Order: sequence, then C-alpha cells, then structure tokens
Amino acid sequence: MPDQHTKYLIIGAGIHGLSTAWQLAKQLRASGRGSGADVLVVDKTDIGAGASGVACGVIRNNYFQPAMRELMAHSVDLWESDPAAFAYHPVGYLQIAPEAMHADVAQIHREQHAIGYESELIEGEADCRRYLEAMFADWQAPGISVVLHEKRGGYANNLASLRGLADEARAEGVTIRAGITVTGVELAGGAVAAVDTSAGRIGCEQLVVAAGPWVRDFWRMLELPSSISVRTPDGTVHSDVPMWTYWALQEGTLEVDPHEFTDNRGELPPVVHVDSAEPLYDDVDGSLITDQMWGIYYKPDFSFGGVQGGAAPQRLERAADGVAVDPYGPASPEFAVGEDFVRMWTSALAHCHKRFEGKRSVYRREPSGGIGAFTPDSFPVFDTFRENAYVIADANHGYKMLGVGALVAEELLGRSSALLEPFRFARYGTGELHPTSHSPFPWS
Repeated sequence: MPDQHTKYLIIGAGIHGLSTAWQLAKQLRASGRGSGADVLVVDKTDIGAGASGVACGVIRNNYFQPAMRELMAHSVDLWESDPAAFAYHPVGYLQIAPEAMHADVAQIHREQHAIGYESELIEGEADCRRYLEAMFADWQAPGISVVLHEKRGGYANNLASLRGLADEARAEGVTIRAGITVTGVELAGGAVAAVDTSAGRIGCEQLVVAAGPWVRDFWRMLELPSSISVRTPDGTVHSDVPMWTYWALQEGTLEVDPHEFTDNRGELPPVVHVDSAEPLYDDVDGSLITDQMWGIYYKPDFSFGGVQGGAAPQRLERAADGVAVDPYGPASPEFAVGEDFVRMWTSALAHCHKRFEGKRSVYRREPSGGIGAFTPDSFPVFDTFRENAYVIADANHGYKMLGVGALVAEELLGRSSALLEPFRFARYGTGELHPTSHSPFPWS
C-alpha cells in the first residue's frame, strides 16, 4: 500500500481523540488555517472500543485539586452546551463523607464558590442526616458529617456520547478510520515523521496520542523513559519511579429497575458518592468486610439497565511491566471485577439504603470495569514530546473531561492553555505536584 499523509494524525477514537478532532477541525475552519480534511483519526478497533466505551459516565467537579476543579468546570460547560448530542443527564452530584474528610470537602465547596460553580454544603451529622433523609426516605448510613451537593454535573451514556462526538467530527470533515493498528513511530531529526500501521505508513506533521490505557505502548514507541525521578513538594527526590502503573477499575450493575432508585419526589437523584469511616459488614452473613475507610459511587442508569457504579480500583502489578494487555477484550478475565468487589459494593449499597438490602442476588455477573494507566501522581499529563507528538495521558480521569479536546486543539494551533499548564510533564522534576486529599480513591 502506498504511503499516506495527513497534517494531523490522532491515535484513538475515544473521548479525547474524537473531541480533539472535532474541536481542531472547527478551529482550523474558523481561523482559515485548514479544515477537517486535514485531520485523520485512527483506532485499532472502533469508536469507543476502549476505556471511553465502558466508562461509568459520571460528570463531576468534585476534586480537591484546584487545577482539576477548574479543568472540570470547563468540561461541564461543554457537556451542558448540547445535552442531546452528548447523551448527557444533568442530575447533579452528591459527595457524602465522614469527619475525616470534612475539612477537604469544605475546602472544595469554598473553592467551587470562588469560581462560580454552584454547590451546597451541609455540615454536622444531624443536618446531614436530615438533608439525606429529605432526599432518600430509606437513607441509613451512620457517621456522615459533611455533604457537598453539586447542582451541576451528572452523567452521560458512554457510547451514545461518543457516537455524537464522531458525528460532530465527521460533519466538520474529519476522517475516522477503524481497524488500523499503529505498530511503530518513525522519528526523524528528533520529531515524528510518520507512524507505521497495519494499513501502511502514514506521514504526519503533528501526532496526537489519545490512546487511554494504551498510552504506555506509544510512550515506548516515542522512546520516552519508562521510569523517571519525581521531586515531591518538600524537595525529596524519588528515583526510578515507574511512569505508568495500572489499576483495575471496580465497577458493576445491580440489575433492578432504575426507577427503583428515585428520590422522595419520584425523580432521578444526583449521582451519589459515599466515603465512610464506619465498619462495613457483609449484607448476607454479617461478617466484617473492612474497618478501614471505604468509598463507593452509584446512580440509576437506563443505559446500563439498573443501578450502576463502582468502588476504589485495585492496583495491578503485572501490567506495569512490558506485558501487552488488552483490558477490554473477552480474553482478559483477570481484569474483570471479582467476588470481593461484588460483596463489598452490594453491602455498601445496603449500608446506605434500606431498599438495597438483600439485593446481591440480582448483581449482574458480567465482565465490567477494565484498567486505567496512572501517572506517578495519578493525575493527567498533557504535553508535547519529540517536538510534534502531543500526548494526552488522562490517568483515568478521562471520560468526564470533554473539554480537554478544545484546549488541546488550541495548543496544536499555537495558543498555550492556562488550564492545561498545571499538567505538564515538567512538574515531576520541579516538585509542583497536585495536592492529595483524605479520600480512599487514588485519583482524589
């Protein structure tokens, strides 16, 4: 097959690849510097075949890190710009937490208020219980001392939103080609000249890597280091830190009528996220599951056909080396959630709501979740390498960040984004890392 060429080559037809292609085409046309015909998206399988296609779909601003919060506010704006096209449900988001997280959640509320992001803070166990019982008559979780109710945000249907993005990109003239596997990157003079693929060599002037959990493979093709030194804010330098670690995402569905999980008004509730310091006991036999901090999230979702959500992920040691993994293929049962998750998640739902007691038997036993590629500090990297290779490494924060594509497109056209500046690779050398909270989730 003869060589092909495109000005902008984007690898990955998930949330970042498609949104970048769409926004880049729009900005090229608006500036008179080109059109969607200059943009090619390739994917080894198809639209939404990877992480974006199995995403829970939660859209939230609930981050302890100021840079993440501002980036998410920008993305929520875009989700709200066309809910129908993006299959977006603006039901809001509840962060429910114990005293150990009280100060963190109160700080999030203050800083949301400072950027004009609407939310309500409820403090104290008595007031929190009254607030939650006014929403859910069967609320029964003890030990909650702070609730943050984000009035914006919600969730979107993963595949429907990706199809909407693909339609927007194609309408701008972007070409999307499925079934093309990238096998190598050709460097010339320090820059990317072309990529080798199953469909032949594709030359490009600008490469964008938006490959989700497969970012490690393209990092290697770009001859970038598998381990780095990381300076922490106190000046300590940690050597030989793996650039990529992998975590198994723990998500699943309780196969009940989604209408069974409504609020006291009979309406769809906000997405619910509960962190708890209370002991968690098995809903079936009463045995102790954990006396450590735990957390879950859940929502009624008609696309999933039940109440869908998840818990904190589990770190995978074997995936951090050079072993090739396909976390979304049927031949990868080791990345499906196990019985420990089913036991914990269904018991946690029952801990929170009386209506979910005794429901473990209707948990849908099918592969779910997948894996995520995390950076050394578990936050995204958005940066240019090898002169013309823009890497979108979302560290599993990806699906909700619909607005990243517009910001990346601006940077590809020479306009630096202040919202993306805190996510440069250089932070690992300077020690300008993002702060961490008391949440049990690694991305918080």
